[in-house]
Amino acid sequence: MLFNYKYSGSSQVDSNASSTSMSFAPDTLREPTFFRGTLSKNIPFREAISALHDVVTSDLRWKPKDKDEYKAWAAEQERIYLEEMRAKSEPIKIKVKELQKQLSVINAQSSRIMRPFYEAQSKFYSYLYKKDYDAWFVLDPVITVHPDEIFYECFSQDESSYGRLGCSYEVFKNINEFECGTTNIDYSDALYKEFQKIRNYKETDFVVDPSGFEVNTDNEDSFKELKIDLPDSWVRGFLQVSSAMTLDSTQFDLHPMDVYNFCFMLRRNKTRVGPRYIKFVLEPGQPIKAIFEPWGKEIVCERSPYLGNESKEVKIWGRRRLLILERLIPVAKKFKVRLLGTGLPSFFIADLGDMNFTLGLSGWTKNDWSKAGNFDLMAPRADVDLYTKKKIFETLKENWQESSDDLAKRMNLDKSIITGALSAYTQAGSVMYDMNKNVYRVRELSREKLPMDKLRFSNERERSANQMISQNRVSSNGQSIGDGKIKITGSVGRNQYNTELVIDSDQRLIEAECQCHFHQKNKLFQGPCEHILATRIHFNKSKFN
Repeated sequence: MLFNYKYSGSSQVDSNASSTSMSFAPDTLREPTFFRGTLSKNIPFREAISALHDVVTSDLRWKPKDKDEYKAWAAEQERIYLEEMRAKSEPIKIKVKELQKQLSVINAQSSRIMRPFYEAQSKFYSYLYKKDYDAWFVLDPVITVHPDEIFYECFSQDESSYGRLGCSYEVFKNINEFECGTTNIDYSDALYKEFQKIRNYKETDFVVDPSGFEVNTDNEDSFKELKIDLPDSWVRGFLQVSSAMTLDSTQFDLHPMDVYNFCFMLRRNKTRVGPRYIKFVLEPGQPIKAIFEPWGKEIVCERSPYLGNESKEVKIWGRRRLLILERLIPVAKKFKVRLLGTGLPSFFIADLGDMNFTLGLSGWTKNDWSKAGNFDLMAPRADVDLYTKKKIFETLKENWQESSDDLAKRMNLDKSIITGALSAYTQAGSVMYDMNKNVYRVRELSREKLPMDKLRFSNERERSANQMISQNRVSSNGQSIGDGKIKITGSVGRNQYNTELVIDSDQRLIEAECQCHFHQKNKLFQGPCEHILATRIHFNKSKFN
């Protein structure tokens, strides 16, 4: 998927003994979005923006060792051994030794002659790596300016981690001007290194430069145009994160020292065998316990009691990604944790006072957001007509951010219609859910409309579900089971698979069962199977009909 950007110059940081000026170059092809302010929380901002950089550069995929040199040595040794085996007589051995001496001299001469070439080649690759280091960032971070805060979003290289840094306007002591909207900013590794120079004794100006949006035909050469061919999986992963944020979760708070103890445990111990997970043991009114396997070591979070009503045990994998939070520990007041379930995504929200940092992790490192979790299929799916959806989006854009309850009251609509419409815009990249404030926010991920027919699915499950419905191979029945929950049973497909699912009052899928092989193997870890989807879609259609 091709993205076009046009920056007015490059982002840059000017630093001297008394002040620092940070100027970000926005994408001038998008609607004007800009901001001018002076930082008042210098050190917390420096640590938070550095943690965001750690997300961008994170890549924990397994990388095989480079064995080329060993293989070359082994081939040479094998040749020598073969020659020795063939030398069965003493004269031949003597001749072989003489030839080996000559060959050694030739190899030495060859190495001496070729050394300048190899040194130049090494320097060239080193230069190329440094020069093109910015290409390692798949997409420049997305920055959004809203009336109450300015926030950045980014995605890791391995597509398993999501980062969001939100800064309220209390972070700035002087705000000169701003224009709400979303844009991409020119970002580089050199810019990150300049961030490390931010100090409390220096006045730091923060600018999303508006000058690039001014009409200027004389300086077209100063504009930097980029065309980035993004993999569909990257964009799909961003959309899946937004959908996962809207789902129901187990919630609790951790003291910063508890997170420090987690990181200390991971730093001090090396995992050689599985299983590699953290098991959270949650007992109402009791301190939260975290058990690290395979070591069997337990950390009791005495400062962090569990305030829920039910006892739970939740396991999460890919725990080394939590080390991204290390830089935030000294400046954080607490960490809010949201767990979707065992083997499902988790979110860690650092409360930095006037700032907040959200780290979203997929079920495990290799299970990236894009390929193994269709969380948009588990989100609210009420059928809403196009006119109503558009009206809801336009109403949300009046305030830029609002909760579904407040929006439902303001528009005099049922909450399920609001959440259904906003879920559709979330899946399309036009809206995101802010877990810190529990509100929906307008955030256009791309200037152009995303091709949802191409991006929405990484598999054919929902397409197959709709096909079975069109062929009249689905039946469903529903009944209320209290607390606003609905239990739906169905029969699907030629093989008549029996399905059973539970939908909560917010139209979320919270439980499901099916007899098919896909569900028996994966449960809901990779999203619902096509038969569960068909049952739900059929029930929704029959209910509205």
